Amino acid sequence: MKIAIILGTRPEIIKMSPIIRECDKQGIDYYILHTGQHYSYEMDKIFFEQLKISLAKYNLDAGSGKHGEQTAKMLIGIEEILMTDRPDIVLVQGDTNTVIAGALAASKLQIKIGHVEAGLRSFDRTMPEETNRVVADHISDYLFTPTEFSKSNLLNEGIPQEKIFVTGNTVVDAIYQNLEISKCGTDILKKLGLEEKKYFVATVHRAENVDNEGRLGEILSGLSQIYKEFGLSIVFPIHPRTIKMIEEFCIKLPDGIRLINPLGYLEFLQLESGARIILTDSGGVQEESCIFKVPCVTLRENTERPETIDIGANLIAINAEKIIECTRKMIESDCGWENPYGNGNAAELILRNIVMAFSIESSSTQNSAKFIPQ
Repeated sequence: MKIAIILGTRPEIIKMSPIIRECDKQGIDYYILHTGQHYSYEMDKIFFEQLKISLAKYNLDAGSGKHGEQTAKMLIGIEEILMTDRPDIVLVQGDTNTVIAGALAASKLQIKIGHVEAGLRSFDRTMPEETNRVVADHISDYLFTPTEFSKSNLLNEGIPQEKIFVTGNTVVDAIYQNLEISKCGTDILKKLGLEEKKYFVATVHRAENVDNEGRLGEILSGLSQIYKEFGLSIVFPIHPRTIKMIEEFCIKLPDGIRLINPLGYLEFLQLESGARIILTDSGGVQEESCIFKVPCVTLRENTERPETIDIGANLIAINAEKIIECTRKMIESDCGWENPYGNGNAAELILRNIVMAFSIESSSTQNSAKFIPQ
């Protein structure tokens, strides 16, 4: 059995890193195909090295662009590689353009597809990610869901139960494994002069937030009110897109917001784990804060991680009034929730199910061949 692991963004590298490590541990034949969706592979090499995982065998350097243009570039490149170096199964993760391109290419070539983090739904088709995850789920052969709730989403859409495996989320594996790695590097709290639980963290990068002057203004106004009420610094690793739009809209940054350059993943894990509250529009950060038992306020109209809300780890807010209201509630949280995303063995479960399914299918094919009439 040979597996092609297709990824193209740093969140995908993070969430696939436990699967890569598990493939190495089990001696499974695999290779990594990097599409270069967010960064060039050359820029990402240091990321692979920091996480101590194998480098990519192939890289497409697709780069940014309109959704259709970017997806088309990746689809052409992925198809060519899969036709040449034909794997038995392709693994994709999440809801990016890399995911939809990888899944479509494999489907057209009749290569089995495994979708890691399947079944997530925001039920908001204005989000391109929602289209990507829905299509990927419906053409995949193995759907690895993080929770029973995400499994129920797939069953409600008519996907057969035998295709679905509840494994937990590899983000838990990644956090446990990579936080240990991070302790061998920089102490970011010491470097920034921060004390645990005496600062907030904010991240904002989604187009619907930063490209909308009114919405971006509401978010910054909410952060300003939080600082005035609680007096804790708001550490804001600023995304290039966000600072570009703040400057374009001529928005004056309020007091209490401490802009810093984007952090590496390992440093950001330390920053998250020590925060009093995290305010974010990132899906992955919602999961990470939940696992770290750090209260979260999600700066969006909806979330595809409803489990975090159900257990009391997360609230949704989009305007200034709601942001401060939710922050008041979350600062009183005892953080006693149980992590809904598994025990940190998702990668092992995913590969165990793949190996088992592959063995059964191979055996079935061989047995069928014995009875083909001459």
